[in-house]
Formats: sequence, structure tokens, C-alpha cells
Amino acid sequence: MIRIITIEREFGCGAAQIAEKIAARLNWKLWDQLLTQEIARLANCKQSEVELREERRDPLYRRLLKSFALGSYEGNLGVYPIETLDADSIVKLSERVVRQVAETGNCVIVGRGAQHFLQDRKDTLRFFLYAPKAEKVRRLISEGYSQQHAEALVDIVDRERAAFIRNYFHVEWPNLPVYHAMINTMAGDETVVNAILSFLKQDRPTEAAAD
Repeated sequence: MIRIITIEREFGCGAAQIAEKIAARLNWKLWDQLLTQEIARLANCKQSEVELREERRDPLYRRLLKSFALGSYEGNLGVYPIETLDADSIVKLSERVVRQVAETGNCVIVGRGAQHFLQDRKDTLRFFLYAPKAEKVRRLISEGYSQQHAEALVDIVDRERAAFIRNYFHVEWPNLPVYHAMINTMAGDETVVNAILSFLKQDRPTEAAAD
């Protein structure tokens, strides 16, 4: 029986709102900003610090600094001379939280690599949401972004997410085989919500027959 839905997404396609609607319809827990909050709690840092680093690689200068630092301190009882809240630690904490959340079930998880962490679970449906660039820009403008900023963000954020997936999961983004369906949100939020929920109905034929 399906107990978990993961939603990976292009930036600006409306996935956050769609995930919220799905969770509300199912009366399941939504893990989007809550994931960031929990990671920040475990890392003992501010949520804003996690938001700056999740679903992206460290900048080049930080990767080089870490490489030099680890080389200089090799064998020094694990002393780590630079800030430990980096992309690697965020990914480890993300996996820990995602797996714990999955064990409780009845949840919708947005991003954070959940589709890869949970790809072997039989009780999980995995979706990828996308939209044409013009539609994503339109959504972002309606949320208060300027057109110039919106156009830049839809490229930059997705490029960072692609690099993150390539770096930590060694696949291209989006990794087509991992998803049960890829849905264009230009069809409308309600249409997308109903399409995703229809997959759960297919998972419950024996329950329906028993009623």
C-alpha cells in the first residue's frame, strides 16, 4: 500500500502549492519547509543557513578550501578546521530525516533527494513536476518577483539542482527511470493533484472491492 509520495520539481512550476494540496486531500503530513526546519535542528543552526545550502553543491571556493584543509589535517584525530555545515553534511542529514519520515508513512516529501533515497521502497510513489519556462516565470511574477529576477532564477536554481543530483547520486537530472510519472503543471494545479491522486486509487483495488 502506498504511504509516501515524493515530488521533485523544476523551480517555479508550482510544486510547493501542489504538494500542499495533495497532503491536505489525503490528510497526510507535508514535509517541505518542515524538512529544512528538522535539518536545521539536527545541525544546531538557523533554518536560513540550511536553505542556502540544501539541494546544491558547495561553491568551488569552499570545495577547494575543504580539500586543502583535509589534506593539511590528515590523520589529526579528525580535526576539521572549517565550517562543518556544508553540502556534504546537509545531504547526510537530509537522508537521515527523509528515511525517518518515510518510516512513519502517510507523508508527502518535496525535493531534498527523497526520490533517490527512497527509490527502493515499494510503498512510495515518485513524481517529477515541470513546466515551460514562460509559465514558470509567470508564476514567479504572480508571487512578487520581477520578470528579470524570475527569468534568472528558473535557470540558476534548476542548474544548481542538476549539479546537486549529478554530484551526490551520479545520475542526470531529471533521472527519468526513478519516477512513476512526470507531469506538466501547465495543465493546472487541480488537474495535477487529481492525476497524482489517481495513482493511489490504482494501488487500492482490493480495498475498494471489499467495501
